[in-house]
Amino acid sequence: MPSRSSNKPITVYGAMAANFAIAVTKFIAALFTGSSAMLSEGIHSLVDTGNQILLLLGIHRSKKPADERHPFGYGKEVYFWGLIVAILLFGIGGGMSVYEGITHMNHPHYIGNPIWNYIVLGLAAVFEGCAFSVALAELLLRKEAEESFWEAVRSSKDPAIFVVLAEDAAALTGLAVAALGVYLGHKYNSPYIDGIASILIGCILAGVAFLLAYESRNLLIGESIRHGTLKSIDRLVHANPAVEKAGRPLTMHFGPNEVLLNLDVQFRQQLSSSEIAAAVDRLEATIRKKHPEIKRIFIEAEAFIQRKPTESTVSE
Repeated sequence: MPSRSSNKPITVYGAMAANFAIAVTKFIAALFTGSSAMLSEGIHSLVDTGNQILLLLGIHRSKKPADERHPFGYGKEVYFWGLIVAILLFGIGGGMSVYEGITHMNHPHYIGNPIWNYIVLGLAAVFEGCAFSVALAELLLRKEAEESFWEAVRSSKDPAIFVVLAEDAAALTGLAVAALGVYLGHKYNSPYIDGIASILIGCILAGVAFLLAYESRNLLIGESIRHGTLKSIDRLVHANPAVEKAGRPLTMHFGPNEVLLNLDVQFRQQLSSSEIAAAVDRLEATIRKKHPEIKRIFIEAEAFIQRKPTESTVSE
């Protein structure tokens, strides 16, 4: 099923608007209360806003048509910008939060009236929760029946889903840590607790950034489609009466909804060349109908006259 996120990235637009509004309110609260954890949360939301802009840039550039230098198109642009998002989340979001926490502990500043912190954190939790629920609904829509939730996250190929989902999960966790840091820091009149909370938020962001970088790396170097789809393709191939046997389907993602498929098929010997050509057309049509994300199919067919290997190449 094609993802709506890449065609109309509502999750990205919603997350970007929410993060910008939240960042402004967090910075205002940090200014009035002097909370290090709140300042780290403001940095986090500002970085997330920039990340959504980069994701939109990647989605836009990935839609450029194929040309002579890039015959398979620009679909992997979205994965490149997903990697940049991970780097920024680690370097700016995580790094600055840890730095702010250490600085706050070296030069302690006591938290004033924390009421504004609680108000901002509560509003932020509502907006982040809404953005998280939209991304989660999109993920569950694409989740296969036999997959667990974690497997669905790992197998998602759309940064508009898994990046937003990971960032919002990190944001909600960070909000809980910030609230706890503000509460304990104010209760025990200790600025060090607030600084520790800021460092913990930085560590959370760094951890999420590492996971996003790992997933983007896999997609950039060429990751296959999910296991369930591979099994489905294999069943479709062997269900064709003209097929004697077939090798394992070889696939690669060139974008969230653009997959390359290579098939090594041995057709029945008694078939003529025209019959095999017709069988190839039927096989391609069947696969595309069941899995429309497969845009290009290359079939290396055997059992032609004198069993000479022939390749059938089909493009969009």
